[in-house]
Amino acid sequence: MARSFVVVGAGMVGVSVALHLRLRGHEVRLIDRGLPGHGTSFGNAGIIQREAVVPYGFPRSPAKLLSVLLRRGADIRYHVSALPGLAPALLRYWWHSAPTRHRRIAAAYATLIAHSLTEHGRLADLAGAGPLLRKDGWYDLYRSPAGLAEGLARAEEARRDHGIPSTALDGDAVARLEPHLQERMAGAIHWTDTWTVLDPGALVAAHAQAFRAAGGEVIRGEATLRAGGVRGWQAALDGRALDASDLVLAAGPWATELSRELGYRIPMFVKRGYHMHYRMDPARPLGNWIADLETGYLLAPMRAGIRLTTGAELARPGTPPTPVQLDMDEAVARRMFPLGDRLDPQPWMGARPCMPDMLPVIGAAPRHPGLWFCFGHGHQGLTMGPASGRLLAELADGDAPLVDPAPFSPARFG
Repeated sequence: MARSFVVVGAGMVGVSVALHLRLRGHEVRLIDRGLPGHGTSFGNAGIIQREAVVPYGFPRSPAKLLSVLLRRGADIRYHVSALPGLAPALLRYWWHSAPTRHRRIAAAYATLIAHSLTEHGRLADLAGAGPLLRKDGWYDLYRSPAGLAEGLARAEEARRDHGIPSTALDGDAVARLEPHLQERMAGAIHWTDTWTVLDPGALVAAHAQAFRAAGGEVIRGEATLRAGGVRGWQAALDGRALDASDLVLAAGPWATELSRELGYRIPMFVKRGYHMHYRMDPARPLGNWIADLETGYLLAPMRAGIRLTTGAELARPGTPPTPVQLDMDEAVARRMFPLGDRLDPQPWMGARPCMPDMLPVIGAAPRHPGLWFCFGHGHQGLTMGPASGRLLAELADGDAPLVDPAPFSPARFG
């Protein structure tokens, strides 16, 4: 039986939820304060990471913790003023990152990642977005033999435990792959079963257009949400009251605030990240997505130019951008590759919605019939969005789910 849904949040996750629900015949209205794909989904590294079966854990080695604490590297930065407010979530994150717990979490996480390419492919075919996708993988580059050895060990673990394919390259092969690199690399890992996206924001916008073409409605504005109304839930915005039988919170980093207004305390925290586009020299092009993991940034040849994306920054909500990481990364990247002029008037900053147990929140809210959560995907909202949207739609309809939904249940937070 068709129902009426309001989905809040028009990033990759929210648009995927809305499209899957609409394809099942439900009345669906999608709300966001901005245009579809213009929030966090706009600024990511543009990789559909089928290989990312193990979520980022809290650093455990004393040497790494000391480096982070002293802010020596560019991969992880923090504001001292943010630590008191973030401490409870970070302590839980550290606890869940213990090896035994982390392996158990990865086993659940990998079940959703396993469907990333298939579900992206289905939505891209529907939206006619195939030209935005490349299917030739991406590359982790390593500067030192020790770093390469660690990377190869992780790749072997991914192959052994999850069947993830990869190919190792030595320094000569890296130089042939990217002949305009200005520094010699020790080697690289080519993640072959992974797709990249030439314009992540455009991919989300294409899915949103497919949603409209299927009869869905996209509404721009900031809604006030409440239980009640004619059907059970109501979203009020710009003098308009939208009644619905079901409400889905898929608003990424803003979902915590919205769920708190409805009486939930979801312990999500935010990692900020930055990007900048650079002019590409036609005579010295960048051919592939490449990550300089030992520094902590990635270069991607996108439509808008070469995009440099940074690691993670911890800051208090609402704190103005402090793109120190970007400046540090750019200095290293310019030594490695001939980047042209900056193309953006200022660095872009986005927020990654992270859970202390590294698992997204997908499913029915435990205390409100008709309320659904789909957020907290951390670094992998782009990768997991279509599969998460399908899972949420299956749960809402009471159908057999794509994967075991228990590890992702909102009920784990009470």
